[in-house]
Amino acid sequence: MKRALLAVLLLALCAPAQPKRIVSTFPSATETLFALGAGDRVVGVSTYCRYPPAALTLPKVGSYMKPDAEKIALLRPDLVVVEKGNTALEDRLAALHIRYVDVQYRSLADVFTMIRDIGAAVRAPARAESVNNEIRSQLDSIRGESAASPRLTVLLVVGRTPGLLTNLVVAGPSTYLSELLEIAGGVNAMKDIAIPYPHISLETVVRLNPDAILDMSMMGESGDPAVREDGLRHPWLSHRELAAAANGDVFGLTSETLVTPGPRVVEAVSEIRSRLRIVLSRKGRR
Repeated sequence: MKRALLAVLLLALCAPAQPKRIVSTFPSATETLFALGAGDRVVGVSTYCRYPPAALTLPKVGSYMKPDAEKIALLRPDLVVVEKGNTALEDRLAALHIRYVDVQYRSLADVFTMIRDIGAAVRAPARAESVNNEIRSQLDSIRGESAASPRLTVLLVVGRTPGLLTNLVVAGPSTYLSELLEIAGGVNAMKDIAIPYPHISLETVVRLNPDAILDMSMMGESGDPAVREDGLRHPWLSHRELAAAANGDVFGLTSETLVTPGPRVVEAVSEIRSRLRIVLSRKGRR
């Protein structure tokens, strides 16, 4: 018993102190820090960090792709959250003797691990566990609801030439977005493709003829969401050879929750699920 107590005491003494000045270098990390109650300790974020609104007023340390180590250092952080694999930034921070935690967020499993790892780094492991449990519970609820409905084939468009249906880029079945689609009650129309984000032609879309098309190719752009969503739908609707276009089952999605894996994943799944409900309702009336 005494040895066990001594081990706990030594672990506590050796553990890094609770960070008081934190820099986040990408949106998912920023949202996670605020969800864990550490938002008041965040002193810098990337130029793409727009949620929660409090993040907009914080000093910027560069873009998501190119964080500026010098700007980070000027903020005197005692913790920086970086994306795993950004070795150039990690090496620079190490040279400056700045503590960092590296995380990745390419899958739903990664989201839970990211929340847990950031929670440990900011000394809020219990809060991280609570956030993860709440997310799992809500996703299970949506999964249970969608399981009772017919499965719809859905094409997830993540890129194309603005205003045209060329240079189409879609999400394959191994992607985070496809995981969300499955929970929401859909089947990826690209289910037989191994490439994560393949380029396809309009002719391929016609051949696949999905029940619904979710176009997310204007993510990150500014402007009225309703106008942007209408702009995303418009090029598709003239192609009546597509069942989704003929039935009005093409949707423009502009919510950043869909491209920011993190604590708002339930909102992202709900965004998709709400569109699938519309399609199912229309099918029921036909």
